[in-house]
Amino acid sequence: MRRLILMATACTAFVTPAFLPGVSVRAQAPAAAAFEVASVKPNKSGDGRVMVGMQPGGRFNASNVPLRLLLRQAFNVQDFQIVGGPDWIGSDRFDVIAKAPEGVEFTADVMRSMLRSLLVERFTLAFHNETRDMPVYALMKARTDGKLGTKLTPATVDCAALGRGRRGGGPPPAPPQPGQKMDCGMMIGPGRLNAGGMPMSNLATALAPQVGRIVLDKTELMGNYDFELSYAPEAIGSVGGPPLLNGGPLPVDPNAPNLFTALQEQLGLKLDSQRGPVDVVVIDRIEQPVAD
Repeated sequence: MRRLILMATACTAFVTPAFLPGVSVRAQAPAAAAFEVASVKPNKSGDGRVMVGMQPGGRFNASNVPLRLLLRQAFNVQDFQIVGGPDWIGSDRFDVIAKAPEGVEFTADVMRSMLRSLLVERFTLAFHNETRDMPVYALMKARTDGKLGTKLTPATVDCAALGRGRRGGGPPPAPPQPGQKMDCGMMIGPGRLNAGGMPMSNLATALAPQVGRIVLDKTELMGNYDFELSYAPEAIGSVGGPPLLNGGPLPVDPNAPNLFTALQEQLGLKLDSQRGPVDVVVIDRIEQPVAD
């Protein structure tokens, strides 16, 4: 079963399940893949909304995106794993419309390979990969007795069995309504994570964009868990900066705890600051695109 993973970003961007960023820059699709046609144009609208998505028919659409976000999607990394490049890759915005060749299975890995080819061709991108010793966080149990928080419990639904039951067809389950528990999958929104039947490694991956570091799962919690986490969204968003809603500030509960406190109080977990090897993409050269 393809588990449901939804991300509601701070700029009201819609990011498909395939775009949940990872932490590795080494597992890449064949470099020769390329879009059949592609349009790249500057966006001077000043609109705060960002939209990125894969669409039926092998289409890739990105609206009002900074180049850093395209780099993140192309290499499946977090923002802090992109090193170098001029300031404009984070400030200038672009619209990208592209289509894969007919007959190509347009998977997430194929999309990323095609997007890398587009960046090389249209933005003259040159890069190399490195592993650097950088600050990381270890996700660990907060209490010496190992007791977990009330919002972190062993999974109550066998998601694998549920998936086998749906192999005959039918749509995936609808996302939960506000305040409703997630059965299988993860829903991420400003100041909230709601997950059902997920391993702790998925929680670690979901926390990385919020804290600006790689998060390693060192909880020693085996199997799948249900968890809910609510906190003050101080810097959530696919392009960084404070939370936005329709271009304006997102209302924040002044009484909500920060992420670090919420993890301890609600899940019984903590983030321990450490150092470790982190794969990064180093930008050697990148230029403004030639106009269509």
